Amino acid sequence: MRFHIDEPVRWSDVDAAGVVYFGAFVRFFEVAEEELFRAAGVPYGILFDRFDCWLPRVKYSCEFRAPARLGEMMHVIARVRKIGEKSITLEFTIDRPDGVRVADCEIVLVCVDRTTWKGKPVPEGLRAALMPFSD
Repeated sequence: MRFHIDEPVRWSDVDAAGVVYFGAFVRFFEVAEEELFRAAGVPYGILFDRFDCWLPRVKYSCEFRAPARLGEMMHVIARVRKIGEKSITLEFTIDRPDGVRVADCEIVLVCVDRTTWKGKPVPEGLRAALMPFSD
């Protein structure tokens, strides 16, 4: 199952030309990621304590395909592409209201121990919560 949010392009997202600055796309992906985890029943406010882990990002890859402008509502789709032994790969797309693809993104999170920061297996409870959002 894919998860989606609709998020407006805000003043703080755009440059002098009125289009989304490439670094501002991170906000769209982070909002979608946080809401995906909330929809999975593991909001970030409880996830880290419940599973005694952190999920730092180790890869962020984005392709920009078309401009997004101030005031447009972006349709952001998020899905869990893969849950490995110690990592979670998320995929995102952003479309404009006219259906034009604006960006594609892949983010890899790695599960680490909160004390040692060493990799650890993705907890089974977290894996189970996220599985409905994979294809």
